Amino acid sequence: MKTLFILAMLFLVAYSCKSLQSNNYHTCAGVKKKETIVLLHGLTRSSKAMNKMAKELRTEGYRVINHDYPSTNATIEKLTKDIFNTLEPQIKDAPRVHFVTHSLGGIILREHLETHSLPNLGRVVMLAPPSRGSEVTDKLGGIFLYKWINGPAGNQLGTGTDSRPLRLKAPQFELGIIAGDRSINPILSLLIPGPDDGKVAVARVKPAAYTDYVQLHATHACMVWNRKAISQIKHFLKYGKFIKENSNA
Repeated sequence: MKTLFILAMLFLVAYSCKSLQSNNYHTCAGVKKKETIVLLHGLTRSSKAMNKMAKELRTEGYRVINHDYPSTNATIEKLTKDIFNTLEPQIKDAPRVHFVTHSLGGIILREHLETHSLPNLGRVVMLAPPSRGSEVTDKLGGIFLYKWINGPAGNQLGTGTDSRPLRLKAPQFELGIIAGDRSINPILSLLIPGPDDGKVAVARVKPAAYTDYVQLHATHACMVWNRKAISQIKHFLKYGKFIKENSNA
């Protein structure tokens, strides 16, 4: 009888733990909830572009939300509202919420933080954000094909007076910026002064304030898969700074 009682109690404990789990986040009482990382992809991409990064970060013990959104369907303001209406219920109870963004994803996060606070906000890493806009939009934004491919948000990423990134206030959180200086698109690079990643000039990646910065020999599109970039992301999320030596990919 004693053995049966012990087995029954063990079963009840195991069942209770399982019933408390949801989205790989809630755990048994006494076990710390996992820190969460939200991934936000870039313009014309989908969450599939961030799958490798998501897998790598899960192996570090984080709970990862690889959020998908229709980047070419609306303005930055509308995309931001829709994204965070979906995300907020998923992240509000996390002990800390970190963000890793690519390109437009970084502008969307800054847009949200412009008028909202995240009390549990942790560290943020932005890959190739057009923090000061891009000359590509300046030169091609009026062309129908460009508008059709990139949508309303794409036309807000210029460097002029209608640039949405240039209207945002300086970031006030732990922020690591990763830039790329390799291009495989010589046509677009002709439109961009100085070193660039094929979409954004290195000189336009940095916002008015940030915590740390590193430059990799990587392209705009492929940076999300770049092994050095992923290593740098892991390091910044843990320590709040990048690895400075041997950083070129």
